[in-house]
Amino acid sequence: MKGKECVTMLLAGGQGSRLGGLTRDVAKPAVAFGGKYRIIDFALSNCFYSGMDTVGVLTQYKPLLLNSYIGTGSSWALDAVNAGVTILPPYVTRAGGYWYKGTADAVYQNIEYIDFYDPEYVLIISGDQIYRMDYSKLINFHKDKGADVTISVIEVPWEEAHRFGVLITDDQDQIVEFEEKPDNPSSNKASMGIYVFNWSLLKDALLRDHFNENSANDFGKNIMPTLLGEGKNMFAYCYEGYWRDVGTIESYYEANMDLLKDQPPMDLYNEDFKINSNNLNVEPHFITSNGKVVNSLICDGSIIKGHISNSIIGNNVIIEKDAYVKDSIILNDCHISSGAQLHKTIIGENVTISEHKKLGNDENNALEVVFKDI
Repeated sequence: MKGKECVTMLLAGGQGSRLGGLTRDVAKPAVAFGGKYRIIDFALSNCFYSGMDTVGVLTQYKPLLLNSYIGTGSSWALDAVNAGVTILPPYVTRAGGYWYKGTADAVYQNIEYIDFYDPEYVLIISGDQIYRMDYSKLINFHKDKGADVTISVIEVPWEEAHRFGVLITDDQDQIVEFEEKPDNPSSNKASMGIYVFNWSLLKDALLRDHFNENSANDFGKNIMPTLLGEGKNMFAYCYEGYWRDVGTIESYYEANMDLLKDQPPMDLYNEDFKINSNNLNVEPHFITSNGKVVNSLICDGSIIKGHISNSIIGNNVIIEKDAYVKDSIILNDCHISSGAQLHKTIIGENVTISEHKKLGNDENNALEVVFKDI
């Protein structure tokens, strides 16, 4: 196989337990987002627009829908000959096999896949983030710095820095210290979980980490601190665009609501950098003479007979007459019965809400999540 300059490894095997019922039946990257999308669409679209044409997708937890959705990768133009998307689940050999134990172990178990393309660089990304990034700029930064490792970072509010791995850098952006989710962070430059490695260096680090019985086989906890301790040439690439880690119900809701702002920080209508998806071939949405929609996203196949305000309605959703939906997210294939009232509520896929059911509370403004018929 002719060598590729860069191979991308997309981590998509996480359970996403903090998303509660939304990941009961699907992997976190397969959770619907913004009506017509799934979370993984953002990483795959970034790959296409960045010219990263060889992408290994590491799956594990509840992969059926995710695998089906990705298919050949054609929806993101990632289906070229001698390139494209490859689904990489755990597998067995004559010596046995086991589940991916950590992010680094997932990549370790697929060394053979990466070696097949003989790349100079490996880009590691996650399939559970909402952002738009041209990875080629990150690769060029890595090359210009002569780095062994480059970590993409974003400045976060200081009160949130403890949730992330944070980096302390010098005035040349060289990393001098790494803190993994510290109680008292020394920096607010948060790792985005997006890394560029020189492949020869990463391969050696993964092999050594695999045989370390005390390792959790994780990039943030083990690989990065080890390489920094060995004095490797590590740099931080400062990203200044929109980025959301949608790992919690609250952050997932807020990222969706960002799409409804007058000036949305994630502009889905940017023709120069579109977010592609594996669209359903369904009918257009329809708003009846009784229906009313204000400041909302309504997706294909949905029929609106009731009132919708500041909400996101997925594909094939029916909102019956006299139903009222405000500040809510309704995922695909739901049925909201007549007279139901929803306020600041997330409804999972394939859920029916019964007549005159009231969900959410205008007074305490608490977020409610429903993932089964009620």
